[in-house]
Amino acid sequence: MGKLGRQTLRISITLVIVALAVTLGWMLWKRYMDSPWTRDGRVRADVVNVASDVAGLVTEVAVRDNQFVHRGDVLFRVDNARYHSMVAEAQARVEQARLALEMRRAQATRRSQLDDQVISRENREDAGSIAAAARAEYTAALAALDQAKLDLERTEIRSPVDGWVSNLLVRPGDYANVGAPRLAIIDQNSFWVYGYFEENKVRFLNIGDPAEIRLLGTHRVLKGHIESIARGIADRDNPTDARLLANVNPSFSWVRLAQRVPVRIRLDAIPDDLILVAGMTCTVVVHPKKED
Repeated sequence: MGKLGRQTLRISITLVIVALAVTLGWMLWKRYMDSPWTRDGRVRADVVNVASDVAGLVTEVAVRDNQFVHRGDVLFRVDNARYHSMVAEAQARVEQARLALEMRRAQATRRSQLDDQVISRENREDAGSIAAAARAEYTAALAALDQAKLDLERTEIRSPVDGWVSNLLVRPGDYANVGAPRLAIIDQNSFWVYGYFEENKVRFLNIGDPAEIRLLGTHRVLKGHIESIARGIADRDNPTDARLLANVNPSFSWVRLAQRVPVRIRLDAIPDDLILVAGMTCTVVVHPKKED
């Protein structure tokens, strides 16, 4: 092979390498720009804020931080001495109303059997009305008793779901106010993934498309599918002023970053040996059923 041939071979090899590099770079660029995937994914779960339905001092905390609890397990207890007294008082009122009802009924029965020469018709009708009012008071007393028993029962605060106690801060001696959250539980059956996709990739996504979730720091891959796509995100460049007018930014940046749209991914199954924590980061790769 002559000098010219060797030079031609070197040039050909160089051109082939350059062509391969350009082709590979173009393919990588297309995959990066047009493939529906994102590294901005977060594992999410429903957080149930547990509050007491009655007020009082916390006398016992029956769980530990990060403990798994089943639905119906006792989480903590509120001092119930006051509520025992309220039940006893309500029972006494029920008995009082019952005796009054029996007396009014007996009076109404006796007066209904007398003729107009002994008692007037108006008095007979009044006796019936008084008996009906006594019946209503008895019903109200029964309802108050049921409410007192319910309050006593709810001095034991129970878990509404299966899950894990998170960030336990309640202690014996704390005062529990009605409706004030005292404890949080991560719902075991509520884990999902939010993938924040760039807006130019949303056109590739469809409800029901299969997705792969790759957790950071592990080779485990979870399977899922698109459950929903958010239909609105905040516009930070166009807030509303105090007079409800548009506050338009007078400057415009020529370099525009793509907005990220939240896409909810439903997990098909979670392995039993996988510790999934709400707040974990992950990569989400979608395999569209329909190509744009």
